[in-house]
Amino acid sequence: MQTKFVAIAVALAAAFGGSASAQEVIKIGHVGPVSGPQAHLGKDNENGANMAIADLNAKGIKIGGKPVKFTLVLEDDGADPKQGTTVAQKLVDAKVNGVVGHLNSGTTVPASRIYYNAGIPQISPASTIPTYTKQKFNTAFRIVANDNKLGGTLGKYAVTKLGAKKIAVIDDRTAYGQGVASEFIKGAKAPGVQIVDKQFTNDKATDFNAILTSIKAKNPDLVFFGGMDAVGGPLLRQMKALGINAKFMGGDGVCTDALPRLAGTAAADGVVTCAEAGGVPPELQKNMDDFRARYKKQFNQEVQLYAPYVYDSVMTMAQAMQDAGSSDPKKYLPFLAKVKYQGVTGLITFDQFGDIQDGALTLFTYKGGKKTRMEVVK
Repeated sequence: MQTKFVAIAVALAAAFGGSASAQEVIKIGHVGPVSGPQAHLGKDNENGANMAIADLNAKGIKIGGKPVKFTLVLEDDGADPKQGTTVAQKLVDAKVNGVVGHLNSGTTVPASRIYYNAGIPQISPASTIPTYTKQKFNTAFRIVANDNKLGGTLGKYAVTKLGAKKIAVIDDRTAYGQGVASEFIKGAKAPGVQIVDKQFTNDKATDFNAILTSIKAKNPDLVFFGGMDAVGGPLLRQMKALGINAKFMGGDGVCTDALPRLAGTAAADGVVTCAEAGGVPPELQKNMDDFRARYKKQFNQEVQLYAPYVYDSVMTMAQAMQDAGSSDPKKYLPFLAKVKYQGVTGLITFDQFGDIQDGALTLFTYKGGKKTRMEVVK
């Protein structure tokens, strides 16, 4: 009887030991707002992450000569900084191998300290606030251009291409909204240009009558909004209702396919100019088109905004693991800092701060209710 039990124990140990050594499970955390007003953007990001994980597993990747299986650990930060730090700690406790996220600057920055303290690499596919990569956290990376470039480029464009002379600025008091608005104002400085009004709202506001009444009295020819589409759309709708006929400009937060639905007829042809933090030159457009076609086939909807950048973030992290021959954060982190990955969105390499090298911006307008690309600038 004893011999029989020993034989069974040996067989079980061999079976479980063999399966454990045969395939390592690598956990990638993903965080975005999949509840609340920005849920359509958070879900878009999550979809991009799911596509990347599926593609990695389909390739049968080996790391350090051993087969691996990638799995996604999903968390919702609700675009709220407090919730963002809570779920960041959950991912640390879950011992994820890396994190892709967050979407919002206001959640990305406080969460980044938690990942840094745990030594877990983080790639943000969307956060643009410069502070994120200026904290000297060697775990923090991003694959889109920051607000210095985004806001500054839009400010110059407003003056030199749109001919704006009297500009009103509104922001939503979030880290992102204030940051991009501040950089816009710097970029718009030019002889004869006036910032005639500065107003602020919040990222959950629905009534803008008071601030828009103040702005209307200043008769601006352009209104810049620093914030997201869930607020920017209704804001633009109420601008039209009050008879404010100014051009409308915003950063990547409003530069979504959902804006015409949120703004209604106020997003008429040529009224809106916005910029997406990212973009591909003509020679890479086919790769992006193929990605978008696959995305639509899988999820039965168009890419909202950052799904391709989330996809590339996951792939870049996996590439660094392959280069290092290890999924151990301490071992692959130095390889992530010097990675070179040719992604859907372009070549991904990082500077000494963890920012994308040579990050592009894409300028858009809306025609016939559709987001329409104008040009890619670097």
